[in-house]
Amino acid sequence: MASTDTPGDGAQQDSPPVAENAETVVPEAAGAQPAEAPAPESGGSEAVTPLAGTPEASTPGDAAVADPTADAPVPAPPRPRPMAPRPAPPQASQPSPAPTATAEPAVDVPASDPAQWGRVADDGTVYVRTADGERAVGSWQAGDPAAGLAHYGRRYDDLATEVALLEARLKAHTGNPSDIRAKAQGLAETIPTAAAVGDLDGLAARARAMVATADSATAEFRAEKAAARAAQVARKEALAAEAEQIAAESTAWKAAGDRLKAIVEEWKKIRGIDRKTDEALWSRFAAARDAFGRRRGAHFASLDAQRSEARAAKQELIDEAQQLSTSTDWGPTSAAMRSLMDRWKAVPRTGRDGDDDLWKQFRAAQDVFFAARAESDKKRTSEELANQQAKEELLAEAEKLDPSTDLRGAQNALRKIQERYDAIGHVPRGVMRSLEDRMQAVEQKVRGAADTSRARTAPENPMVTSMRAAVTKAEEQLAKAEAAGDARRIEEARANLATRREWLAEAEKSASRR
Repeated sequence: MASTDTPGDGAQQDSPPVAENAETVVPEAAGAQPAEAPAPESGGSEAVTPLAGTPEASTPGDAAVADPTADAPVPAPPRPRPMAPRPAPPQASQPSPAPTATAEPAVDVPASDPAQWGRVADDGTVYVRTADGERAVGSWQAGDPAAGLAHYGRRYDDLATEVALLEARLKAHTGNPSDIRAKAQGLAETIPTAAAVGDLDGLAARARAMVATADSATAEFRAEKAAARAAQVARKEALAAEAEQIAAESTAWKAAGDRLKAIVEEWKKIRGIDRKTDEALWSRFAAARDAFGRRRGAHFASLDAQRSEARAAKQELIDEAQQLSTSTDWGPTSAAMRSLMDRWKAVPRTGRDGDDDLWKQFRAAQDVFFAARAESDKKRTSEELANQQAKEELLAEAEKLDPSTDLRGAQNALRKIQERYDAIGHVPRGVMRSLEDRMQAVEQKVRGAADTSRARTAPENPMVTSMRAAVTKAEEQLAKAEAAGDARRIEEARANLATRREWLAEAEKSASRR
């Protein structure tokens, strides 16, 4: 639905009046005499033509009560006319009228006693007693006078039912008070001259009382209608304000979008607002919804741009990793690979599917390098074990030397063993110190024998002392690198220690030759 399309006409239409299926009995004019029917012949079978109100004619009870809320004013009594004869209707149950949209208040008007308010004269004239005296309302020329009086009493009951129904509607607020007032005014004017027998003065007074009551009810009705309209306006204003808040603040894009759709459905159900106000409120809501849509679109457009940048950045890292994957410069390349991993973690994700594919490529390039390094380490470990065995054999040979019997020969043999020892490559790190300690012990034994053979003890060569201090420092640096787990520093410290030890060995050889 476009933002400018309102969900429906916001104006509340008054419900049309409910019409009742009824037939109004036309009263006869006061004092009018119906035409006389021919008198029956002696011994004949013909009867007097039945007139209105006779047992042969239909009675008002055979018809439904007229709708007192009909817009047409209550008609004035027509001039009297003779009633055509018709058979009495069969006593059959009448179908219930169809239910109307507006529930009518139930009224129960008891039947009146026309004998208290009227009489039938000997000439058939029907009179009603009022505050102004008797007034002729019709003529009854056939049948029992009591039946004629009952006929005009039923007309009064019909009028009383109309008044009671209007009173019930006015009390229950089920109709427009203005319409009820107009109908009550019409009844108040026509009841005093109605062709009916009953308490016409009291019934007219009730109708006049409704006219006065309807004025206050009209104001009350308008106030209720205004309050209902204000409540509906407040509901839509609250929905518009909620939509504006969503448009300005919400970043829960899915939930906020669903809520805006729900607001539209709720909006359609709110009625009773004039079109101008409804369109103004809808414009607010539509503007808020459009603003939210633009902000959401801008967010996802920015997100797409960021993902494109992240994808390009990760592709560059993949290219660098693939170039380094074939390197055999294990130390520096390992450090470079770790740097690439740190840079990868700093780049935002590109989306679940795309990011997983890029990660697989990046990880594959690193796996190539680290697998090659692991194979190299395995090969180097095998070589170091062989070197360890060779050095242990030389150390066993050196430890058999006895400088006390042949100092010069022991010194020469030790020098040759040391040359062969130094020519052997790296050994496993775990045994490196113990092997060096064993070699130093042999050197100390030979040196001690030489010192005892001298007349006086010569001080240790300063170069040897310096080299030993350098070796000790290099060993400490290697221990710190191993504790930190930094592979690059470990490799550098290991190489530095090996160099320092070689220098110490050379210094000791030079010092021992002197």
